[in-house]
Amino acid sequence: MAAPEERELSQEQTEKLLQFQDLTGIESMDQCRQTLQQHNWNIEAAVQDRLNEQEGVPSVFNTTPSRPLQVNTADHRVYSYVVSRPQPRGLLGWGYYLIMLPFRFTYYTLLDIFRFAVRFVRPDPRSRVTDPVGDIISFIQVFEEKYGRIHPVFYQGTYSQALNDAKQELRFLLVYLHGEDHQDSDEFCRSTLCTPEVTHFINSRMLFWACSTNKPEGFRVSQALRENTYPFLAMIMLKDRKMTVVGRLEGLIQPQDLINQLTFIMEANQSYLVSERLEREERNQTQVLRQQQDEAYLVSLRADQEKERKRKEKQEQKRREEEEAQMRQLAEERKKQNLQQEKERVSECLPAEPPPDHPDTLKIIFKMPNDTRVERRFLFTQSLSVIHDFLFSLQETPEKFQIVANFPRRVLPCLPTEEVPVPPTLQEAGLSRSQLLFVQDLTDE
Repeated sequence: MAAPEERELSQEQTEKLLQFQDLTGIESMDQCRQTLQQHNWNIEAAVQDRLNEQEGVPSVFNTTPSRPLQVNTADHRVYSYVVSRPQPRGLLGWGYYLIMLPFRFTYYTLLDIFRFAVRFVRPDPRSRVTDPVGDIISFIQVFEEKYGRIHPVFYQGTYSQALNDAKQELRFLLVYLHGEDHQDSDEFCRSTLCTPEVTHFINSRMLFWACSTNKPEGFRVSQALRENTYPFLAMIMLKDRKMTVVGRLEGLIQPQDLINQLTFIMEANQSYLVSERLEREERNQTQVLRQQQDEAYLVSLRADQEKERKRKEKQEQKRREEEEAQMRQLAEERKKQNLQQEKERVSECLPAEPPPDHPDTLKIIFKMPNDTRVERRFLFTQSLSVIHDFLFSLQETPEKFQIVANFPRRVLPCLPTEEVPVPPTLQEAGLSRSQLLFVQDLTDE
């Protein structure tokens, strides 16, 4: 990660940076830039200081850290640990180096031009990631074939999946980018990464994700992390609620030094994980409490809804009963009204009562269901239906009734039936001049 004081270099500074790297053989661009900045971009003084350093002469500008260099940024701190390859010592070594410098400069310049032209004409196929999981599995198989099965446990998933799991589990994630073409990669894997102490340390403390930069998935991660040299390790963790690089280790490093640097990075950032665990536990407790409150609210709501439903059902039932009662009352009133109208119509159609001195007159006494008696005169020649109509027209007569005679007891056929289509006359019914008949109520039958 760049320091706050770093800014875009001018063209002159860029040329001095490349020239200083070619003269000294330092592979780390950050180290070259730091040295030039310490000498106010005076390339002659910087090269002379580097030569004095190789000869064993102390330099006031030697700032190589004994532990990771802490670089502050606005958002977080990244601990960088860069290991440079040994440089040639003595006048003979530097003489050979200076003789080969023009050839090296020409070679790397032509190589860069060629790579740029190839990338311009034919884009790097690694930029298209089609099977990230396949890239990881393929790298693990090749790694085990070359270096054996004693190594940290590789995360068998994509870089994004590894980040997500480390975030969910609140663990450190160590990312290793394997530069297959770099001269230090093989020695690092055999002498450092696959040693039992490093393997045990990584397996017990963090998740480990690795891939070759020759694979599309590894190349994509390389573009995101922007490593300077190989071997390259990056420590990533959840910090300020986002996955953040908190440590970078570049260059060949010995097993114990690697363990020390990783331990230093973890201890420096452990408080963030502890804080995040406490916040997550608090959020979980708040969520559980809210869930319990929601469940209690739902139970209370369902009880209130059930109570309201029963109340509405009771109101609806009462309303239906009232409507049915009103309908029955209306029907009863309509029925009584129709019955009264029918009685009046029948009463109007009754023949007049014959005089007492008429030779065919007979007097009938009707005993009503309420034990009252009604008398009326009829003619022997009149039909029994006249008797029925007379009784029907009376207010005290029930809606349905039948007329019964005694001695012998019989029901008079006053209305037409299938057996007696035409009711007989009073004389045919065998009534006497003074007759007692009983009216029986059939309404409830």
